[in-house]
Amino acid sequence: MYVRMRNQWLVPPLGVGLAAALLTGCGSDDGSTAGTGDAVVMGMSDDVQATDPASGYDPGSWLLFNNVFQSLLSFPNGSTEPEPEAAKECQFNDGTTVYTCTLRDGLEFSNGDALTSKDVKYSFDRMMKINDGAGPAIMFPMLDKVQAPNEKTVVFKLKYADATFPSKIASGAGSIVDRTEYPADKLRTDGKAVGSGPYKLDSYGKKEAVFSVNTKYEGNAEVKNSGVTMKFFHGDQTGLKKSLLAGDVDVAYRGLAAKDISDIEASNNKDIDVIQGTSAEVQHLVFNVKDPVVGKLGVRKAMAYLVDRDALINDVYDNTTSALYSIIPAGITGHNTAFFDTYGDHPDKARAAAALRAAGITGKVKLTLWSTPSRYGPATDAEFKAIAKQLNASGLFDADVKSVEFSQYERDIKSGKYGVYVKGWVPDYPDPDNFTQPFFGKDNVLANNYTNNTITDTIVPETAALSDRGTTTGPYEQLQNIVAEQLPILPLWQAKQYALVRDGVYGLENCLDASTVFRFWEISKG
Repeated sequence: MYVRMRNQWLVPPLGVGLAAALLTGCGSDDGSTAGTGDAVVMGMSDDVQATDPASGYDPGSWLLFNNVFQSLLSFPNGSTEPEPEAAKECQFNDGTTVYTCTLRDGLEFSNGDALTSKDVKYSFDRMMKINDGAGPAIMFPMLDKVQAPNEKTVVFKLKYADATFPSKIASGAGSIVDRTEYPADKLRTDGKAVGSGPYKLDSYGKKEAVFSVNTKYEGNAEVKNSGVTMKFFHGDQTGLKKSLLAGDVDVAYRGLAAKDISDIEASNNKDIDVIQGTSAEVQHLVFNVKDPVVGKLGVRKAMAYLVDRDALINDVYDNTTSALYSIIPAGITGHNTAFFDTYGDHPDKARAAAALRAAGITGKVKLTLWSTPSRYGPATDAEFKAIAKQLNASGLFDADVKSVEFSQYERDIKSGKYGVYVKGWVPDYPDPDNFTQPFFGKDNVLANNYTNNTITDTIVPETAALSDRGTTTGPYEQLQNIVAEQLPILPLWQAKQYALVRDGVYGLENCLDASTVFRFWEISKG
């Protein structure tokens, strides 16, 4: 089988200075976006949780947002620096607390309504007002107010300096909605969507979503197909694999089991290509530092000495992930190897035993590893069983695994029921801030009772204010060294992105990079 692959870390680290002004790059300005290729059928096992961008904060929903809606800025293929999309230009004024964008000419929503600065203001005001618990408003604590002084100008005033603001509004969180189509104080719940992106959402249901090319689109994307149908498999990995092999879907993305990918790759099936791209998705073992068992640092250190990442990657993930020894993944500014330097890369029973003795523990440590079956990948339960086996093989632990559905899982974490649990993270934007502030800032997503004033009060806000992101390397290395020593979380792996495609389907290599933007328009068929 012919395998087309990108180098795993082809995308360079985000280290160059953030430009004072972002100007429109090359792209289509004449509205000629209709694709000439055949329609594409894509299957994935992730669900789309929402069609309203004020709510969705999951990979499936953002896939929809990135293709149906426009943001002022976007991430071009292979880049971690945002460029103008619905905007003609954007720039910081008065340091990094006032951000001004000028819109392109001729912007329209798919229903023919003009897109003006009032729609941009409305979209952000609405998102913040609704403040949905499953939505992206959590990304904008710095946002004070949005102004629309004229039809083409949008002014964002921030409460404090945040040089990563352009990256945040370039993500799905910056989706612009038609103010006449979306209520100001509640979510739209009819499963419809009206945006100005390269595609229109024609229909959305339990089994599939159908997208056609938006001929009114004005932006950088050049559409290479005549539409996309996205079929939902709701965690059914076997069904997704069978549909790909039978030719019922052209592309399988997100949800094939690691073994299925490796089996197909090894089968020399001439009808299917395996496309590998970069990814900044990560997974961590999280410790509740107030738990009576793992609240003891010696227990956490013993576990860090015993977890064998290479065995997990080989035995559970069939080498479709890479070992992660840092909070910030490879390919992103600030990445280091703090956990490798502190705990090594192979199990060390002697050091684990010494850590327990130093904590006054002499008997076996009894604990439960809590998992959820699909939210953080279909192999998560098997992975946690393998970790428990590794811990127990040392003779120092008596560990078991329990798995619960995600809704219950989240409630139990918030209530402090779990001592050890899993958290996966697909970044909102490819900047070190997005791997640190959500984990260690105020009201963070881990809910593990860990606080460190140096991180929360100094490193996180000071790095956010630095417009030259390359200068953040030192502080982010300091942060990771602190976390490696105090162990509120233990990094496990960094994903590799895969898409499996039928012969005659092209362009997937332009959909898989560290920005996590899956670009329908890059896929061609026929």
